Formats: sequence, C-alpha cells, structure tokens
Amino acid sequence: MKINISAVILTKNEEKNIERAIKSVKFCDEIVVVDDFSSDDTVKKARKLGANIFQRRLKDDFAAQRNFATEKVKGEWVLFVDADEEISSELRNEILKLVQDDKGSTVAYYIKRRDFWWGRELRHGETKKIRQRGLIRLVRKNSGYWEGKVHEEYKIKSQKLKVKSLKNFLNHYPHPTVKEFIKEINLYSTLRAKELFEHGKNTNIFEIFLYPLGKFLLTYFIKLGFLDGPGGFVYAFFMSFHSFLVRAKLYQYRLFSHSALDAESI
Repeated sequence: MKINISAVILTKNEEKNIERAIKSVKFCDEIVVVDDFSSDDTVKKARKLGANIFQRRLKDDFAAQRNFATEKVKGEWVLFVDADEEISSELRNEILKLVQDDKGSTVAYYIKRRDFWWGRELRHGETKKIRQRGLIRLVRKNSGYWEGKVHEEYKIKSQKLKVKSLKNFLNHYPHPTVKEFIKEINLYSTLRAKELFEHGKNTNIFEIFLYPLGKFLLTYFIKLGFLDGPGGFVYAFFMSFHSFLVRAKLYQYRLFSHSALDAESI
C-alpha cells in the first residue's frame, strides 16, 4: 500500500495525552511514535492504538529527535504533532484534500495553532503569533531538516521551494495544571540556557531583570493578553518567568563555566 502521509509524535511520559493525539491522526497512512523511554504507559497505549514505536534518548535535542523520526517514516508527506495536540476535523479534511490534489510545487505548510488553557481558548498575548501564522508541521519528506535543540524549527533546503499556509487549526492543550506548567518551564528553560551557553551567548544582571519584565508588559498589555481573563495573566506571568529562568541559568553557567552544566541545583 502506498503511504502518502506519515504522522510523527514525540513522547515522554504522555499517557494522559497520547490517545487524543493518535486518534486525531488516524487518517494518516502511518503513525510513528518516537519515545524517550517513558516510565508510564505511553508506549503501551500508543502500540495498542496502532502506532509504530521507536525508542531513542532525547539527549536535550528536539531537532535531532525529529530528524531521527523523519528517517523512520515511509510517507511522502510527514505530519508532526506533539503529544498534547490534536488535529481538528477541519484540518484533517484540508490536509487530505491538498495531498490528493498535490502538484509537487509545495514542500511545506504552516499550520495555525490555537491554545486551550484553563477551559478557554487563548487568543492574545504569547500565543497570538502562532495562532495567526502557525508553525511548519506538514512537510514533504527530505525537503529540509529540523534545527535547534529547543524551540526547534524546520529549515527548507532551498529558498526556491514553496511554503504555504493552511487555513484550519491544530488544537493545543498545554500545561493542564500550574504544577505541570512550572515543571515544564524549569525543564525548557534549562535546555534553552544550555543551548545559548554552548553558542557563546552571554547575559547580565540588567537583562535578567529587564527582559522578563519587558516581555510581560508586551504580551499582557500591548498584545492584549489581559483580554484572555485570569488565564491570560497567569500565562503571561509564567512565560515571563521562563525568560527570567533562561537568563538566570545562563548567567550561572557563564559564572561557573562548564561545571555548572551538570549541576542538579540548576
């Protein structure tokens, strides 16, 4: 059977989310899960739902994990979905139609994402850009590669190749509790600080204080995050706190050099 679309999902202890994500990509010809050796029932649930499982250590590098997944899929098109996301029915139909009508001129598509948090959709602030423009998530295999250890992006091999945008939404259900939000912020801020450190970036006490403050004012007031209610305030605050942690950890890495990279206290 010809495989037109392969779905890729990266996982690490996602037993609460994986069923929703996999069921939303059942229209794909193949579902590949690359798991970072989960200690819960993520793999068991994914296998039961018909996914092909590959286990590989993340090693703090999301781009490498996605590139590994790309090597394993068989489809002409690769659809990347995170475990806490789902493809809406409208987006599913749009993807199926474009693949059916494919003329070979477009190699990647931006997919707009809407975030649902604290029981409502966030339309402003931190999430506004992704909601309006989206992320490259549907790509023709071998048209490019993923780059960046954290907040990774898809890089097209040639600027001559066409990239378009889809109309319908990918749904995102991040950080269901404050506890999980803080846990993820701590993890991702560490990964980002390490990445910046390895690229020779520096920071100072003024930036540690002023950048997060500026980000909060920008996202909550100028980008109208306050229109999303209490959830909008908390989301803006935590994402600003993420910026603070990134710079504070980077400062500590620079202060103590390479020995700090393995310090559990960070």
